[in-house]
Amino acid sequence: MDPLDDVLALLDTTSHVSAALSAGGRWAVRFDPPTGVKFNAVRRGRCLLRVDTSPEPVPLDEGDCFLLTRPVGYTLASDPDVSAEPAGPIFRAAADGPARAGSGDEVLLVGGAFSFTDRSRGLLLDGLPPVIHVPATTPEAETVRWAVGEIDAELRQGRPGGRLVAEHLALVMLIRILRLHLDHGTPAGWLAGLTDPVVAPALRAMHAHPERPWTVAAVARSATVSRSTLAARFKQVVGCGPLEYLTGWRIELAADRLRRSEDTVATIARAVGYGSESALSVAFKRVTGLSPRAYRNRTA
Repeated sequence: MDPLDDVLALLDTTSHVSAALSAGGRWAVRFDPPTGVKFNAVRRGRCLLRVDTSPEPVPLDEGDCFLLTRPVGYTLASDPDVSAEPAGPIFRAAADGPARAGSGDEVLLVGGAFSFTDRSRGLLLDGLPPVIHVPATTPEAETVRWAVGEIDAELRQGRPGGRLVAEHLALVMLIRILRLHLDHGTPAGWLAGLTDPVVAPALRAMHAHPERPWTVAAVARSATVSRSTLAARFKQVVGCGPLEYLTGWRIELAADRLRRSEDTVATIARAVGYGSESALSVAFKRVTGLSPRAYRNRTA
């Protein structure tokens, strides 16, 4: 089992591809904090990315892309000293083509966003930095550039189903960027555990069989380490103990089935590792603040 696959499957991720931005000369466009995870890729030219939470701009070259994982405002610009115009009017005026800024077209960016539920955001994004920059000079970025190129082509050609194809490609790009971050970044939380030699097999075991009556000793055996070694390493890397993590994951699985199925609470309880409906209800309310039935009614 791949825990990242599991988590992505539960995220209720929706990708949205926005209009491209064509710019030239001296220009700057100010974007409001996005409601989801924002991405942009430089298809042509170069520019600067300024994020409100960081004093230093990020130079973006042709082929670069970035993922903005927090709801913070940001600016794309040709130079650091140009006064920015708001993005809203520019993009609203772009009916059938790219939005335009400045006095030329030597820069072209393709952007979009991913939307998550509140619980999903915490599950995936807590372990990510505010900005993930993927430089074009890294060999691993080739697949990201391919996805961005295909997104651009689908939007420009206007073929039937093109927007749906572009949205799926955007989700592929999200997964590739997460992989790049796991390989070369400094992941935190459970994302860091995916590449840790002690924690990763423990995560895979619990994700493969969440219904089992796991103990710390049993999880440790799956990772072929001692109980004390697993407990200490898991806490250090993920930020909580293995059974605490397991409880959270079981609740995510239960919440998903409450949203998507008509299974009884008792059936769901057995499927995710609780011996009774009441045991699941107690754990579910402790984690989410709602009983399983109240959660189902709210999300119906």
